[in-house]
Amino acid sequence: MFWKKKENYEEERRLMVERQIKSRGVKNKAVLEAMAKVKRHRFIPDNLKAFAYADEPQPIGEGQTISQPYIVALMTELLDPKPEDRVLEVGAGSGYQAAVLAELVHHVYTLEIIPNLAKRCREVLENLGYKNVTILSRNGFDGLPEEAPFDKIMITAAPLSIPEALKDQLKMGGRLVVPVGDVYQVLYLVKKDESGCHSSEVIPVRFVPMTGGR
Repeated sequence: MFWKKKENYEEERRLMVERQIKSRGVKNKAVLEAMAKVKRHRFIPDNLKAFAYADEPQPIGEGQTISQPYIVALMTELLDPKPEDRVLEVGAGSGYQAAVLAELVHHVYTLEIIPNLAKRCREVLENLGYKNVTILSRNGFDGLPEEAPFDKIMITAAPLSIPEALKDQLKMGGRLVVPVGDVYQVLYLVKKDESGCHSSEVIPVRFVPMTGGR
């Protein structure tokens, strides 16, 4: 008789945080707790759930991926999320990054240009009980001017340069985290003050390209 292995997702999440995230320098306690709480396997296609907590991205259909856990945690920590923040995410994808942010901030607005992904993302987040996430299917290069300005902005696909509309929609004192580039990509942290937006390089990364530019 054959027995199907019972997945211990809670233990896998704990090990993911310890081995993939904390050990690589992510220190923000709230971020670590959010990563340990959010059920990443719920955002993964059924045939790949066995790899949900592996240290690698996974395909989610439509030519898109869910980022590896370390990168999700690093980008979240760089954003320095606060409980009162209103955050704009560009590139909802599976909805996993939005769920992590939703554990940490007041409200998340997330944009997805691919309608099928936006629909699936909305269904998963609703089923998991997240009520502080608004999912919209639209061009992320335009941002969300009707809800701006935002305390923080995260872009989870790589533009060739940072869209000016998104810089404009960032609050004074806000932060923007974005991968930039084509073949060679770098993760940038952008901080905005009275003199403008100031960018600093973080690490080399590899993201799917941001689509829908003007």
